[in-house]
Amino acid sequence: MNLERIRSAVDKVLEWVLITIVAVMTLNVLWQVFTRFIMKSPSSYTEELARYLLVWLGLLGGAYAVGKKMHLSIDLLPMKLKGKSRLILELVIQGCIVLFATAVVLVGGAELVGLTLTLEQLSAALRIKLGYVYLALPLSGTLMIFYSITFILETLRGFKEHA
Repeated sequence: MNLERIRSAVDKVLEWVLITIVAVMTLNVLWQVFTRFIMKSPSSYTEELARYLLVWLGLLGGAYAVGKKMHLSIDLLPMKLKGKSRLILELVIQGCIVLFATAVVLVGGAELVGLTLTLEQLSAALRIKLGYVYLALPLSGTLMIFYSITFILETLRGFKEHA
């Protein structure tokens, strides 16, 4: 199985996870509105669930954006460069993404997950371990690293073609 197919499979899984999160968030917020305004007895967990789903959506959506190269960037310099100069810049950019995703999102997120699981912190309304909520950090970091490494490998192939 080549790299393109693996990335495509990861894209499809991630797309369905994101679609599911949005669908659950929509149903959750509709239930919240219904119980608050129609039944006059607001549900106790819906606000917290919406918040945690939004965290997962934002982090996994960020990883998806990295995988589609749709993340925020200043592309003035890449647009002006051609050939090997552009490939070198692409390697530097992807290298920076790998460094950030590894140091901050993956390692920092894993430490946060470990700490909150060790301390057995629970969410107020849902009573779930907060470490499970924070798992979105190392998961999204891993996905960002995966995508960036695939782009680095593609760029290195580009060097061979220019040689």
